[in-house]
Amino acid sequence: MAKKVLKRILVSIPVLIGVMLILFLMLNVLPGDPVSVMMKEHAKPEVIERMTEEMGLNDPVMVRFFRYLWNALHGDFGTSYKLNRPVGALIANAFPNTLKLAIAAAIVAWVIGIPAGIISAIKQNTIIDRLFMGVSLVGVSMPVFWAALLFQYCFAYKWKLLPVSGVETWQSFILPAVVLGWSSAGTISRLTRCNLLEILQEDFIRTARAKGLRESAVIVGHAFKNALLPVVTMMAIQVASLLSGAVITESIFSIPGIGRLAVDAISSRDMPLLQGTVLFTTILIIAGNLLADVLYSLIDPRIRTEG
Repeated sequence: MAKKVLKRILVSIPVLIGVMLILFLMLNVLPGDPVSVMMKEHAKPEVIERMTEEMGLNDPVMVRFFRYLWNALHGDFGTSYKLNRPVGALIANAFPNTLKLAIAAAIVAWVIGIPAGIISAIKQNTIIDRLFMGVSLVGVSMPVFWAALLFQYCFAYKWKLLPVSGVETWQSFILPAVVLGWSSAGTISRLTRCNLLEILQEDFIRTARAKGLRESAVIVGHAFKNALLPVVTMMAIQVASLLSGAVITESIFSIPGIGRLAVDAISSRDMPLLQGTVLFTTILIIAGNLLADVLYSLIDPRIRTEG
């Protein structure tokens, strides 16, 4: 297992460098002067020129990239042009809010999605099945921004049950968590139902039933465990995506997380901050996929033996 994890980490290093290079090149072909953004519009041309030279922005692109790569390897992701603070500190301050939102949304998705998928598979082609799958389809299909605005209007503005935005109390995370979790729950429930229906047609399920096992024991002990692998992949990827920052949700609910930080960096052409958030996001997604592989091995011993 340790060798497998180490191998995946080593393979991920070129991916990280490639993402950094592509992003660095893309940001450097965009119009605009980051020094002007940092110095505001009233800065004198000679001051802008001197600051550009001091910051090394007149150097060739590849020279600046390798300098940034070297500093990143030492934990220095630069200083935000707009906020004039270390990028690492800004990400560290924003990540706890994103982490809270991601955990809450994941709990909502798993608590709703997995039981709904199991019940729909057991009650295939019944009214319950159609109801659950219809609600999950709405969750998957409805744009996140529309669901967020709808929930804000109903539960915060109209009925005044929950805060409309902010992170002051734990109640502030309920609406954004439900908005994100609903979409994820729809995907999980449909995937769980599909896999479970396929597994229930296998010969070993018929054998388990022929041995006189109760239907609940057949579903939980045999069918669900074998249908869980693809669901684990989806869950791990969803958690990594949520941790990387739910951009729209954090913006609508005014949550100062990674997603909102990236939006602010794009709008102000803050290259160090945007590079830092994208790099951090990439690391989280790679970690999510690695976590899925580890869970595979724990759930299915055959994979661990092959590895």
